[in-house]
Amino acid sequence: MLASVNSTYTHWITSVFSSTIAGKAWFASAAIALAIVQVSTGARIFGKLQHVIPIGRPWINRIHRWSGRLAIVCTLPVAFHCIFILGFQTTDTRVLAHSIAGSVVYGVLVVKVFFVHDRAHPRWVLPVLGTTLFAVLATLWGTSAFWYFTNVRFGF
Repeated sequence: MLASVNSTYTHWITSVFSSTIAGKAWFASAAIALAIVQVSTGARIFGKLQHVIPIGRPWINRIHRWSGRLAIVCTLPVAFHCIFILGFQTTDTRVLAHSIAGSVVYGVLVVKVFFVHDRAHPRWVLPVLGTTLFAVLATLWGTSAFWYFTNVRFGF
């Protein structure tokens, strides 16, 4: 069964990208770009960066929510391939760090989105969770897409 899932996934990804790894690198890059939008708009929502991001309240909230949703969507094909096809690996330090960060990312996301949003909590909790999520995503991107682009190939 998993072999047919792998084959279907590979055909889907390679219809756009040269390989599944290239596809993962570009999806991860889109996710980290959207995560930068998340951090910026989150800071703006919390009263920082008003002069840098002069967008009013209703629009900044929409941009923040939609960039987060799109970032999560971009991580799904990457996570699927990593979890179900590659699995947790310890071949070297980079791969081990990537596997550990990958194991943490959705846990932090679930806590942030489902247990903290729109609930009573100290004001500092949401920015700390958002920053933690960004740091984990940046670690994942650095140990995967950045490594791929600088050591294997930069391209589709």
